[in-house]
Amino acid sequence: MALAATELRRYLLLLAQEHLEFRLPEITSLLSLYGGQFSSEQEIHVNSPFWILNIPSEEMARGLMKRTVCAKSIFELWGHGRSAGELYASLKNYPMDKMLPYLQSDSTYKIRTHTFNKTLTQAQKIKKIDALEFLPFKGKVNLKNPEHIFWILEDYGMDPNNVPEEPFHLYFGRWIADGQRELIESYSVKKRHFIGNTSMDACLSFIMANHGRVKPNDVVYDPFVGTGGLLISSAHFGAYVCGTDIDYNTIHGLGKASRKNQKWRGPDENIRANLRQYGLEKYYLDALVSDSSRPIWRKGMLFDVIITDPPYGIREATRRTGSQKEAVKSAERSTENHIFVSSSYHLSDIFFDLLKFAAEYLVMGGRLVYWLPIYRPEYVFLISDIQKRSFPATRA
Repeated sequence: MALAATELRRYLLLLAQEHLEFRLPEITSLLSLYGGQFSSEQEIHVNSPFWILNIPSEEMARGLMKRTVCAKSIFELWGHGRSAGELYASLKNYPMDKMLPYLQSDSTYKIRTHTFNKTLTQAQKIKKIDALEFLPFKGKVNLKNPEHIFWILEDYGMDPNNVPEEPFHLYFGRWIADGQRELIESYSVKKRHFIGNTSMDACLSFIMANHGRVKPNDVVYDPFVGTGGLLISSAHFGAYVCGTDIDYNTIHGLGKASRKNQKWRGPDENIRANLRQYGLEKYYLDALVSDSSRPIWRKGMLFDVIITDPPYGIREATRRTGSQKEAVKSAERSTENHIFVSSSYHLSDIFFDLLKFAAEYLVMGGRLVYWLPIYRPEYVFLISDIQKRSFPATRA
């Protein structure tokens, strides 16, 4: 049953100014993972670092922040205005019964400031904090280890060359939780044992896992697994992971190294070693040498999520098993266990096979998350070519 609008509480989400186009899908996916839905009482400006959301509970807000890499922090919003006067009026109208638990005399607190697109002096920050003396704080100030942290947040717009004197929006709220931005550094590809020319950036890997709503005990599959970067982010969230790739050397960690000043890959450069590096080896099922255009799996709904980064033919060749001429007579004469030489694999065929595979092997309600390269002159042709083929199992 949907929660009534009166039961929803207002929260302010502070977002990182990175991968802007992926932020809304990530937040929407994670809210649905925790049983909620994206709701806002105002128009969301996709490029803005501040979003006001309606969320049923603080528990759901904390759950969101345990997963997101696109958001920095979330706050229980006590007041909002387009000027200092509007902000103060909004704070005075905030229900006192919601404030009081955090203003008690036996509690400690501090107030911090955050400005977007403008830097304030320390004197300016203190002046803004002192202006909130009308709030009934009864506790003691503790700058090192407070029980409650309150923030003044100000938005000075998106144009660094035209910064206004006064902010466009002002917010005041109680800090709830921070996001998982530290994962970007701790899982950085620069520190990883096994990488390739197309290893996925750590931040984008976690965004994809969140778009797929990966959760503990899911089975996640990558049909173009490469060095396993997408498996790592899914395993971090407790999913069991597996993958396939047509490249024998990549699957087995053989051949030339991708790192500078290193000729050949070492014994600890493989997908399993990557997961072991992060303490995630227990979630590793296997990685197999296989052609994604010729599925090796038994028929049935096997995977909760399919997350992949197909080759586009730019840095990594697009290929599949098959004769160069693709002669019908040659195929008819071939024995069942014959392995064809590799042949070209058109982009539209890659995505047709991927969508067909997802329709057959994803569980009901499972998600397919993949990268689709866009070169606009060819984009319309690619989509129309794929849409000519029918996927009834994937239709809403």
